[in-house]
Amino acid sequence: MKEIILLNISGDDKPGVTSAITNILAQFQINILDIGQAVIHDTLSLGILIEVPKAAESSPLLRDILFKAHELNMNIRFQPVDERNYEAWVAGQGKSRHIITLLSRKLSSVQIARVTEIAALHSLNIDNISRLSGRISLSDSCEQTKACVEFSVRGAPADAAKLRSEFLTAASDLDVDIAFQEDNIYRRNRRLVVFDMDSTLIEAEVIDELAKEAGVGTQVAEITEAAMRGEIDFNESFRRRMALLKGLDVSVLERIAERLPMTEGAEELVSNLKALGFKTAILSGGFTYFASRLQDKLGFDYVYANELDIDADGKVTGEVKGVIVNGERKAELLREIAQKEGIRLEQTIAVGDGANDLPMLSIAGLGIAFRAKPLVRESAKQAISTLGLDGILYLIGFRDRDTLQE
Repeated sequence: MKEIILLNISGDDKPGVTSAITNILAQFQINILDIGQAVIHDTLSLGILIEVPKAAESSPLLRDILFKAHELNMNIRFQPVDERNYEAWVAGQGKSRHIITLLSRKLSSVQIARVTEIAALHSLNIDNISRLSGRISLSDSCEQTKACVEFSVRGAPADAAKLRSEFLTAASDLDVDIAFQEDNIYRRNRRLVVFDMDSTLIEAEVIDELAKEAGVGTQVAEITEAAMRGEIDFNESFRRRMALLKGLDVSVLERIAERLPMTEGAEELVSNLKALGFKTAILSGGFTYFASRLQDKLGFDYVYANELDIDADGKVTGEVKGVIVNGERKAELLREIAQKEGIRLEQTIAVGDGANDLPMLSIAGLGIAFRAKPLVRESAKQAISTLGLDGILYLIGFRDRDTLQE
């Protein structure tokens, strides 16, 4: 039987602890089977699983490590591991792995307890927990903060739909966002992100703003809401709303563009994506006049939206030029851009809030319903409502320290 020992070293974090311990192991020609280290609030926890060769005796090895730990003022524990248990552990490395991401303004024990309880009930074993967000000062208010913890779990849920439903319920109850993704090579290699514009990149529906200027705000808003809920076909709702805008003077477009508020985290997200080499696109059922403004401001690589038809007198005709950018067209455009850039669909991310975004959300590798209507939240693969758009960076594994600081 081989001698296998698990070393657990803990205490105040300081430079040189790992080096000192592994140097002793090196003197005895020890094989390291596994190693892991974490630091929480300047407290180190180091685990090393070792195989002691027959030529080496564990007694002097453990004695030297014990003396060194005492010298470093660290606590140490030795735990023998049965060879059969070790082989069973090795055999489990082929199991499916998933990432659970918890996003909130501030983390609480209630949130962690609920998420981990659901994971355990579905036989998901937590291998690692990492905080992706930066440190939060006690003086920071909830409105100023964002918090994210990522759980790496082993296993596959027997009922994925039930697991997702329970996470959605928990997210609603606790006012948090919970994402559940397969941990595969595509999750770590996203290359293209496409966005809806209205109520996603900007905190408004442009057509509603146009309607207010035309004095038909209430009528258009009602049609917009019904369309976003999926109660009216997008093309039909779009035609109805456009007809109500007939005669609107083109001069109002600039006024509206100046007052459109950018969504929280939009600039931070897009600037980081661009710096990291992602391709970005706006696929909007809104209008090119406003989407082009965002392209100039944030640097999007592609923009596809509807073009308002303006007559010779500078009035909106109530029609649009070309093909209406509806849900099916958005999905088609996502495929076209991905193919042009040589990117697999599994490497794409789509973000939107309305029912007309569901086709592109469904085919993207990561489809995210952002501050969306219930129907869209329930249908999309993932949903974010608690944080701003920059919370998407957490879903692709980025930590605050990895990103550009504005």
